[in-house]
Amino acid sequence: MATASLARRIGMAIVKATNNTSSGNGWFSPHMAAASRAIAERIPLVDLVLEVRDARIPLSSAYKQLENYTSSSKRIIVMNKVDLANRSQLKEWMKYFEQNNCISYGVNAHNKESIKQFLNFLQARVRELNNNDNSSYTATILLLGIPNVGKSALANSLHRFGRISAAEKGKLKHATVSPQPGETKDISSLKIGSHPNIYVLDTPGVLPPEIHDVEVCTKLALTGTIIDCYAGEKELAQCFLAILNRSDEYKKWANLSNSENGRTLIDHSIECSNSSKDIKRKRRYSADHTQDFIVQDVRQILFKTISSFNGDMEDEMLIEEQIKALQGVFQFPLESKKNTQYKAELKLLNLFRTGRLGHYTLDSIPRNL
Repeated sequence: MATASLARRIGMAIVKATNNTSSGNGWFSPHMAAASRAIAERIPLVDLVLEVRDARIPLSSAYKQLENYTSSSKRIIVMNKVDLANRSQLKEWMKYFEQNNCISYGVNAHNKESIKQFLNFLQARVRELNNNDNSSYTATILLLGIPNVGKSALANSLHRFGRISAAEKGKLKHATVSPQPGETKDISSLKIGSHPNIYVLDTPGVLPPEIHDVEVCTKLALTGTIIDCYAGEKELAQCFLAILNRSDEYKKWANLSNSENGRTLIDHSIECSNSSKDIKRKRRYSADHTQDFIVQDVRQILFKTISSFNGDMEDEMLIEEQIKALQGVFQFPLESKKNTQYKAELKLLNLFRTGRLGHYTLDSIPRNL
């Protein structure tokens, strides 16, 4: 099957490239090794450890080095990016962790209500630690995980909301947030609560020195934990399309052309063609693939290519047809027609990773444990 063969090719390419430390290509750099040691030294000293995982890959995004350091009562598995994951499967994962005596919590680091509820949850846990109900009590929470699971975004949101709730003034300190994995370089301390005082330590993302499981490597690459160059943007885009084609997500887009808001790129182009100002706006919109009307067109063309295909949904011919169709949807300017397939694959990956093309949970719950 295409999905399995694509995933295996990607995983094997990553394993080969990243585990070849003799050539200097390994991801476990001296910086990451130093960060790993610094994190290990702090684990015994903190009150709680929040292991942040990607809700789309609750098992593959586990922080493996943590297994030898802390008790289950001290660790909380925080599944971030719940807005990108399949909701029903997320509930099943919550049940799985509960059955395995792991405390877990699902959160969206960019949603205020979600952060508010999570902060209330953390404050309740800290109050349990503070048996004497001492308002001057200080608790420290260590935030750790692999790269690009959203640790810094979560730390910033907790700090921002906690600071407002406590009516604390002063310059807002924040952790560095980047869409690229591995951008956090140092451990930073941010206050997220008062009475009692609660501080969260944001740490750099750390991967194991080596990963030999090709399936795990593929899932990490698809979700952006591993930089794209190890696997290849073309291969990752093809792998996503293979996943989409055998899912039910595309079926939700069947009525887009009949909805009020389902304007096509052609409709929008006609509407914007009456003045020089509108022409400039059209060009700007056409270059921005995140605009709603372009996303609608992408969904529409993917639905049409899948529903009209008569062969196996995992056939690579279907994937090739979809990539070709997407090049037209993204409307690349005439002066940038070179490498349009590559550019279309990049835009497609971005839309998938930001949840604009459906909600996916790539890990299956282990049935033999």
